[in-house]
Amino acid sequence: MTDEKGRVADPGLAPQGWKKIEWVKSHMPVMADIEGKISREKPFDGYKFGVSIHLEAKTARLALALKAGGGEVYITSSNPLSTQDDVAAALNQEENITVFSRWGVSEDEYEKQLEQVLTNKPDLIIDDGGDLVKQLHGPLENLSDGIIGGAEETTTGVNRLRVLDREGELNFPMFAVNDARMKYLFDNRYGTGQSTWDAITRNTNLTVAGSTAVVVGYGWCGKGIARIADGMGADVIVVEVDPVKALEAKMDGHRVMNIKQAAPEGDFFITSTGNIDAIPPEAIKELKDKAILANAGHFDVEIDIDALEDQSVSREEVRDNVERFTFEDGREAYLLAEGRLVNLAAGDGHPTEIMDISFGLQTLTIQHVLNTDHLENKLYSVPEEVDRSVAEMKLKSLGVMLDELTEAQVDYLENYS
Repeated sequence: MTDEKGRVADPGLAPQGWKKIEWVKSHMPVMADIEGKISREKPFDGYKFGVSIHLEAKTARLALALKAGGGEVYITSSNPLSTQDDVAAALNQEENITVFSRWGVSEDEYEKQLEQVLTNKPDLIIDDGGDLVKQLHGPLENLSDGIIGGAEETTTGVNRLRVLDREGELNFPMFAVNDARMKYLFDNRYGTGQSTWDAITRNTNLTVAGSTAVVVGYGWCGKGIARIADGMGADVIVVEVDPVKALEAKMDGHRVMNIKQAAPEGDFFITSTGNIDAIPPEAIKELKDKAILANAGHFDVEIDIDALEDQSVSREEVRDNVERFTFEDGREAYLLAEGRLVNLAAGDGHPTEIMDISFGLQTLTIQHVLNTDHLENKLYSVPEEVDRSVAEMKLKSLGVMLDELTEAQVDYLENYS
């Protein structure tokens, strides 16, 4: 069943979706603050947005704010398994918001959804993982001429943008929201850490305390995953290729190994590298019996699923979002959410208060795009004043007061330090 306005799975799910949206709205004070201002000033009046972000309740909150600011929003998900159909149905009821998204689509239909967003000729892009931008530099490049600029949410997407920027091939200006301090220090670390383990425990119903958790990759996401695992009572092993990050993990109190050494020890394996084959064939051969494999990276390339299949004699779903691979020697391994981004493909994504910060950054960054003349077709950093503004709004919502520098302190820093 599809909706005539956009393309959603079942319009009848909308009431359930609205309950989710209203819940997150009551826990997103930064977005409420921003929406209150832009609903009066209408900075997005007359502009169309093309949005590709994991389509769940917090993302709906962002879309509603863009609409309140005068925008017309065309939106899809950024992963075939991260759409919540009830939320999509609710959002698609809104005037000036059109949804092209449903859960569990094929890769071909996923690309069709991206195309449907872009053929509406948006002026501004909000991307998560870079798939809209990829289309606008590939099969739909002819639609990039009218793009004023955009913002990218996550590490993988920013890496894609860096390649285009380095080669001088960006067709419009983009801002690396992921690289803002108010993004990576909170969303990547606390958001990924909590939501990843929430999805793992919800879908396996297994105990983390007393287990061994192998975290592959110790960037900001990996640090958050390891920190939560440690807090839940796990023995944490970190796998890294960067010697500085490996040493940091060691001094944070974790064991550090290569993946082949860690394979026979881990009960849980979580990848967060943004790279292919973080768990390669040679490690799969050594996996401990009944190991749980989960991916916290944007794409389903970090666990070598082809090697899992090649080395196993059977593959079957044993719980929702859990597949069992049985090997010839009787060992079993369990793959969560088909190796896709586990916290969204098998959970609700980052905590609401975290996405309040991230989507606040997105909204203010897009406003900055419209307020800035003569942007070149380059990759830009989020301005410091935008970063600080979101931090100040968040602290205000928490009732936190800051000290202020005295004139003498300012003078000292400027002239003597």
